[in-house]
Amino acid sequence: MKKETLPKPLNDDEFAGHTPMMVQYLRIKQQHPDTLLFYRMGDFYELFFEDAEKAARLLDITLTTRGQSAGRPIKMAGVPFHAVEQYLARLVKLGESVVIAEQVGDPGATKGPMERAVSRIVTPGTLTDAALLDDRSDSLLLAANLHRGVLGLAWLNLANGDLRVMECPAEHLQAQFERLRPAEVLVPDGLALPLVETLSPVLRRLADWQFEGETGERLLTNHFGTRDLTGFGVEAMPVALGAAAALFDYARSTQRQSLEHVTSLKVERESEYLRLDAATRRNLELTETLRGEPSPTLLSLLDSCVTSMGSRWLRHALHHPLRDRHHAAARHGAVSELIGNDTGDARMLANARQALRGVADVDRITARIALRSARPRDLAALRDSLARLPELHDALGRPQSALLAQLAAGLGIPEAALDLLVRAVAPEPAAAVRDGGVIATGFDAELDELRGIQTNCGEFLMALEARERERSGIANLKVEFNKVHGFYIEVSHANAAKVPDDYRRRQTLKNAERYITPELKAFEDKALFAQERALAREKMLYEALLEDLAAHIPKLQHIARSLACLDGLGAFGEAAVRYGYVCPQFSDQPGMDIVGGRHPVVERQVENFIANDCSLAPTRRMQMITGPNMGGKSTFMRQVALIALLAHVGAFVPAQAARIGPLDAIFTRIGASDDLASGRSTFMVEMTEASAILHGATDQSLVLMDEIGRGTSTFDGLALAFAIARHLLEKNRCLTLFSTHYFELTRLNADYPECANVHLDAVEHAHRIVFLHAVEEGPASQSYGIEVAALAGIPGSVIRDAKRRLRALENREVGAGPQADLFAALPEADDEPLSHPALTALSDIDPDSLSPREALEQLYALKRLTA
Repeated sequence: MKKETLPKPLNDDEFAGHTPMMVQYLRIKQQHPDTLLFYRMGDFYELFFEDAEKAARLLDITLTTRGQSAGRPIKMAGVPFHAVEQYLARLVKLGESVVIAEQVGDPGATKGPMERAVSRIVTPGTLTDAALLDDRSDSLLLAANLHRGVLGLAWLNLANGDLRVMECPAEHLQAQFERLRPAEVLVPDGLALPLVETLSPVLRRLADWQFEGETGERLLTNHFGTRDLTGFGVEAMPVALGAAAALFDYARSTQRQSLEHVTSLKVERESEYLRLDAATRRNLELTETLRGEPSPTLLSLLDSCVTSMGSRWLRHALHHPLRDRHHAAARHGAVSELIGNDTGDARMLANARQALRGVADVDRITARIALRSARPRDLAALRDSLARLPELHDALGRPQSALLAQLAAGLGIPEAALDLLVRAVAPEPAAAVRDGGVIATGFDAELDELRGIQTNCGEFLMALEARERERSGIANLKVEFNKVHGFYIEVSHANAAKVPDDYRRRQTLKNAERYITPELKAFEDKALFAQERALAREKMLYEALLEDLAAHIPKLQHIARSLACLDGLGAFGEAAVRYGYVCPQFSDQPGMDIVGGRHPVVERQVENFIANDCSLAPTRRMQMITGPNMGGKSTFMRQVALIALLAHVGAFVPAQAARIGPLDAIFTRIGASDDLASGRSTFMVEMTEASAILHGATDQSLVLMDEIGRGTSTFDGLALAFAIARHLLEKNRCLTLFSTHYFELTRLNADYPECANVHLDAVEHAHRIVFLHAVEEGPASQSYGIEVAALAGIPGSVIRDAKRRLRALENREVGAGPQADLFAALPEADDEPLSHPALTALSDIDPDSLSPREALEQLYALKRLTA
């Protein structure tokens, strides 16, 4: 984790003895002590002293020493200016931040070192350059503020201008970090948030006064040009406004300009989305596997988006399942129409995706226009993308879905912007303005003339020579050029009498005179400086073009959002057609009915995936799931959760049919691992996650509880599992899938009819276990643990010994059963002793006084008591 502290005060004594250029460098560096400084010198960005050593190590570039300053050897390392983006990308991935200091002085008018100034600061959370960003994921800058248990968050996606705030309980910090995955985090210097330091890759501490709510309100009202923030709904969120104050000021300082593309402020509330805690997001492997890999995940399966905007929309949607089922149902309706569910004609989806294939990242290009950092090819791509909007409109036609109709309306062509781009930008512009060839021919007469001079110089000179020969009557007159004297007309001494009056002598030679005319002088002035002037003119025109396009930013942002949503919905449609998904139905009745449900990711990894039903209702709130390891219990539980999540995302689901009742959250407790950084054991992690569920789940929550209590002794684990299951049934009353190897828990349904026993089936064949992966009613007959151990390659001698031990345990007098029934009768209270009629009868028997026949009768009596 990278930390940045506040800069120390400037002290002129520290610069004594340094050269003027080093003084300039050190003054800039002192204001950014924890940031690498790229100092422009000609065609290179140079780093000095400690920065040079660090950059050489991180970038594997050459470290040299050149001269001294204040008696100290100057260590240097540099990168070419034209390749700087690739080096910046590597540094940002390592969590480093870079200050770019550009030359801003006029070389001809400057005495001493050329003036340099910071042009931008590149940090992990404030990236906008395409070369530095991941096309398919967002890079967020987040500020966290805390006051009296209220956590205020503000986050900004600088690459598209999306600014959001929220307030929530402090204990939800980890869940919010897992949801947002910020690239960089800002916190007050005096605030102790140990969890932030473990969660954030790049943490920066700013002065406490920068997190004041009044400051945030003033900054944002000035930026939006409003009287107050009432229209944004944040007037009663002082903690979040304090975070927004620090965030906004920091973002502006890194960009060295106003943020024109931040045109709105959105308030997010936890109630907008299904609540998913950090453990649930990890366990369901939405966008990252448990090993931290990008595939296979739900996102990698569904992401067939043809634009990077669509991929980012899809990633965001998976982490933000909608609580408002009307909005989710609107997405279902749009997907249904795209794939022709009602008409049987799926051409709309194919045509729309074909039209989208030529669309560039309008979202991020618009942000770069606002920040005046858009490159020529960005504008060409934007022009070509806007030109494809008519084709997209034709593909959609007149949609019946309200959401598709809304998206189609949002794709209106910005005629003025498109016309400007067509007229101003060359068909295939150069990569950078400095290379020329960016502005289209015909857009500016002066630029065309300057270019014409460069390209038609020879033709002009030949035409001039012909005219002057005819005018003067000098047949051997020549119009020529050299680098010393420029353009001239050369006439031999023999023809000196014929020289016209407007000729002015430029140079005398042995056999000829060289002249210049007003026309040739004017051409010379233009020709000699035509390229330089053309580049300067082109740069000026390009900057003016960006200014003109800035007026269209809100419309372009609206188009970008519509394109992204349409592409994401198209990916949902593609998955529905390709994998046989169906449209889920929302119901006001509590519970969930899934027919033929499948795990969307696992079914693509295995052959002959077995689909299973799942039914949860007020009279069947819990399914107690038993069965062997590797039998598919965790897969079954996860697929139910993923089907519920996909339904609320607005996607079709992998099932034959699905009815989903009201849900407010999905909780999972699946698997566990040590959290060594926090000093927590596997069992402690397990109990912490279980505690969060018991405190947070409601009667509208879906809970997945897998193998709870396995991290401690059998007695402790079984007792905890029993108590937790009963609490979920009695107190939380949530919809629960409870997987366990404690067969004693299957007896809960005797006291709680709403707890149903199901099991994943398996059979033994030829002394080996065969997993059927089918969910059947009733408890499992055995756990097949030893058989699974054999499949894992445990030595045969160990397996045989384990089987002998198992038989010995099962033959104990405690009772028969699939597993030694250590808790045949669990007490209802901690202080109530174990009791059973069979135990009472057994204690009354005197074995020494019984005849063989009487002993047999007593044995049958005991058998009847335990039946």
